[in-house]
Amino acid sequence: MPGFELFSDLERKEVNDVLDNGVLMRYGFDGMRKGHWKAKELEAELEKTFDSEYVQLVSSGTAAVSVALASAGVGAGDEVIMPTFTFVASFEAIMMLGAIPVLVDIDDTLTLDPKAVEASISPKTKAVMVVQMCGSMANMDALRTICDSHNLIFVEDACQAIGGTYKGKPLGSIADLGCFSFDFVKTITCGEGGAVVTNNRDYYINADHYSDHGHDHIGNDRGTESHPFLGYNFRISELNAAVGLAQVRRLPEFIGIQKRNYTIIRDSLSKIPEVTFRTVPIGGEESYAFLNFFLPDAEFAQKVSTAFKENGVDVCWNYYQNNWHYIRKWDHLKDLKSLFPISKEVKEGLKYLQTKKFEQSDYYISRNISCLIKMSWTEEEVKSRSEKMLKCIKKIINE
Repeated sequence: MPGFELFSDLERKEVNDVLDNGVLMRYGFDGMRKGHWKAKELEAELEKTFDSEYVQLVSSGTAAVSVALASAGVGAGDEVIMPTFTFVASFEAIMMLGAIPVLVDIDDTLTLDPKAVEASISPKTKAVMVVQMCGSMANMDALRTICDSHNLIFVEDACQAIGGTYKGKPLGSIADLGCFSFDFVKTITCGEGGAVVTNNRDYYINADHYSDHGHDHIGNDRGTESHPFLGYNFRISELNAAVGLAQVRRLPEFIGIQKRNYTIIRDSLSKIPEVTFRTVPIGGEESYAFLNFFLPDAEFAQKVSTAFKENGVDVCWNYYQNNWHYIRKWDHLKDLKSLFPISKEVKEGLKYLQTKKFEQSDYYISRNISCLIKMSWTEEEVKSRSEKMLKCIKKIINE
């Protein structure tokens, strides 16, 4: 991770096809295309990759979450349960629809704690959104059981986890709706792009129309298409889709490289008793895009994080100090700093953030170090890196 590290002639060929015909938009202009429909081809490839009936490409992972929720009827005043550890896009996408993000604790998987989900369900709860952070997963069976028993929509944000699996099924294909991001730093990239994945035809049709101003896409004349309902512009471009088309065909190659690099570092750190690793549910396999491990306490983790930076071990984070990925520093959400007025329902629904404590999440995130796994590293570079990490941690243990 990320796919841009290994751009090749395969990506260049797909992009040049688009530039050759000059049609950058995914819809219309049939006669000019010379048979090239990159977005449609990418959707077909992703259907195979995700072992799913339907894929709708959109402009970003954030768009994918909003489109997925909207396609299932989530909107004003509805509550959507989500984790404290994610990217800010998760709550942004929910609030875009006038819905209310209900943040709950994570467990040692670094994803939603099923017990915390169960305890947070209210009469307003419409959906549960699990976020498969850093390439791994939650206890999906437990979350599915909760959603089924309470008649809730189950949404899977797998933006950081393409290539991971749970009991043989690709992450992103397990819930009622799955969401992916193909931005510049994902395992496969379109530059900017995303996808909604589902086996529910109604949700797919809704996503198809909603992401393109409500167009029904019936017939061959875009000007005569009807609009069954309101929609917005979340379209991907043909140029973005072209890059993704080449990248998704290389996904097995990318996952293999990530697994090799991940395994070298993990095997090295496993020699230290003070280092423990995130829990991967039985039957799950990570995408190997990140290596996440825990240290004995927050102070220890912060010292290791600092030592890594001072010794040239880059792309490792202690998310407790991070502004983008953890509730602790999301003051713009807690204080509702918005360019436009926020609805009364959402204001009232988010008051809990003024006093809510997430001690369980703090316990895991404050002790966690998350290391991105680069695909451009040689095996020798990975071994050298793992040795540096080992030395840094041992030095702090012996202080």
